[in-house]
Amino acid sequence: MTTAPSLFVSHGSPMFAVEPGLLGPRLSALGQSLQGVRAVLVVSPHWQTRGVRVMASARPETIHDFGGFPPVLYTLRYDVDGAPDLAAQAVKLLAEGGFEASIDPQRGLDHGAWVPMRHLRPQGDLPVFQVSLPHDIDAAGALRLGAALAPLREQGVLIIGSGSMTHNLYEFRQHIQDPEYAQQFADWVQSAVVRHDVGGLVDYRRRAPHAQRAHPTEEHYLPLLVALGASRADDAAEFIEGGMTYGVLSMDSYLWSGTAVSATAQ
Repeated sequence: MTTAPSLFVSHGSPMFAVEPGLLGPRLSALGQSLQGVRAVLVVSPHWQTRGVRVMASARPETIHDFGGFPPVLYTLRYDVDGAPDLAAQAVKLLAEGGFEASIDPQRGLDHGAWVPMRHLRPQGDLPVFQVSLPHDIDAAGALRLGAALAPLREQGVLIIGSGSMTHNLYEFRQHIQDPEYAQQFADWVQSAVVRHDVGGLVDYRRRAPHAQRAHPTEEHYLPLLVALGASRADDAAEFIEGGMTYGVLSMDSYLWSGTAVSATAQ
């Protein structure tokens, strides 16, 4: 069976569902190039729990977990199968990795999952399930979470950490346009990923420029470390340029795979 990649995707604002920008078409190209993927596992900051919960819904609902956006967003759905058998395996792997993990039989897909999936795989032909982000997890813990889930890649499970390369909601809501600092942070991350500077990426709040401003809280950065933790030492890291939306939200994303599976970064 083909080893599936791991992917960090910036899902940005919920408007990404209808405003694909640079990243949307690149995710679509990536989705068309995937071979041998049998399911998708998503870790999103929009599902935070005590301990780790694993979604085992057979047919997960589409959750519209946001407010104040245009009505069209609330009509969108992403109807796919879940993966209860793989969810049970994920719980076992997480327990073996030292996490307190349990099944959630009713959880649906939050917008951190279904919004990017509508671009990545619009036909909805792959089962999708989510693993929650513990509310008290830190950067090193997020890396360990990804490493615990990594064996699922050998079974054809694409592991996605869905967050945002930069995520200052105050500036977004106040319509502050200052892409320079956000780009400096995103450029630092790109350099660290290319150099495989795992220590730097974990210790980003001390080492990266403008880290506190780019991420006043950590939950949208941590999925990057989940995806990195699920990668292997011999994986090629591919930068997927996403551009800058709303003047402060970088949409840059990263793919880790054993072989070149896309041409999204051209």
